[in-house]
Amino acid sequence: MPSPHPSPPMRIAGPALVLAAAVAACQPRTSADAAAHAATIASADRPVAAAASAERLVPARRATGPSFDCAQIVGEDERLICADPELGALDRRLDATYREALDAAGEHRDVLKATQIGWLKGRGDCWKADDKTRCVREAYLTRLVELQIGDGRGVPPTPVEYDCNHDRPVTATFYNGIEPRAAVITWGNDQAIAFAQPAVGGVRYTRTGLEFRAHRGEVTVSFDGVTLACRPAEPAGPS
Repeated sequence: MPSPHPSPPMRIAGPALVLAAAVAACQPRTSADAAAHAATIASADRPVAAAASAERLVPARRATGPSFDCAQIVGEDERLICADPELGALDRRLDATYREALDAAGEHRDVLKATQIGWLKGRGDCWKADDKTRCVREAYLTRLVELQIGDGRGVPPTPVEYDCNHDRPVTATFYNGIEPRAAVITWGNDQAIAFAQPAVGGVRYTRTGLEFRAHRGEVTVSFDGVTLACRPAEPAGPS
């Protein structure tokens, strides 16, 4: 479960399932924070410059480690990625997925590039998180889900509505045909992507600050520290 002071769940900004940042952005409060912040923005801008040119491809794809050169790392997020084989593998996978999306984007290429810039800067903000490795990992998983949902292939799943002990409605849209399997959880005006986790009976989706559990018709949603008891909504009768 999240720490006592978790980062907020990753919000989805707009219908295109685009996130401008991996964690909530805030201004540095000290000179040390400012220096670290500048370093992460610099690390984001460097790969962004490469991503912004659709024609620039890495001459030889790396079989291990991340897609970028670890000898030229700048930010704390890149140091974590270079030191962690799982994060390095996620970076390679996202690099390939992003390139495929860019090739298929057509007239929307500039929009896709802009959202990738926002994502990279958001990943850089993980230096502010209590668990930096988890923050970077969730940033990669979120972006992978976004790109696969946004590729326009297949029929979008139907959102499931829930009646909860709260006046704000809850819906969940389950994407089980992608990897990682994920659910888009909406609570009123808040929306976040959560990832499938092992569960003893039923289903469970989580991310920092969010947990969704469903078992035998009983649903529990914990969102930003608020726990809701829910049931699938009854279908509307004929008018």
